[in-house]
Amino acid sequence: MKKSYFIIIAFAMAGAAACSKDDDEKPDPQEPTITVQTVTNLAADTAGTGSYTLFSLEENKIIPNADSASTKWDIGFRSLNVIMNGGTSGPGATSGQIIDALYDTVMVAPADGYQVDAEGMMPIKSWYNYDFTSHLVTPLPAKVIVVKTSKGNYAKIKIYSYYKDAPENPEYTMPSRLISFHYVLNASGTREFE
Repeated sequence: MKKSYFIIIAFAMAGAAACSKDDDEKPDPQEPTITVQTVTNLAADTAGTGSYTLFSLEENKIIPNADSASTKWDIGFRSLNVIMNGGTSGPGATSGQIIDALYDTVMVAPADGYQVDAEGMMPIKSWYNYDFTSHLVTPLPAKVIVVKTSKGNYAKIKIYSYYKDAPENPEYTMPSRLISFHYVLNASGTREFE
């Protein structure tokens, strides 16, 4: 009798150990750290009010101007001007730079060279060409904006149109200040984009 009691306990313990072992082997589902986004027709002060349209790369959404003194936003657009939430433009620690490369070839964010906005010195400029004859704004294909957000995450951004619905052959009479861009955000704090 004692022998069968110990055998039953041994089987029960083995079964419990087997169940807990199976439970331990199941991976926890995790959110992806790299996200790829496309933003179209972001109104960059289309009314000419002088206000920036603030955008959170982390949340992939426009942030109300009432939150301009917060770290909820990463980057802001007004016509051709781009600001970051850091330095003289905001209370955050967002910094950035423009690199000369094609968007698809940028697999890793640079280790250094990031700057915050400063009086008279905005690091995110020269991403476009303005044709004085046709009055067209054309994003430069070999210019990529790379940003380190206030949370310490990296993003690469490619502005691909300044005109409504990103026409292939824009005309200066078309609605403008409607920025369209692609971006990749690595929310793990590492510099890789793949």
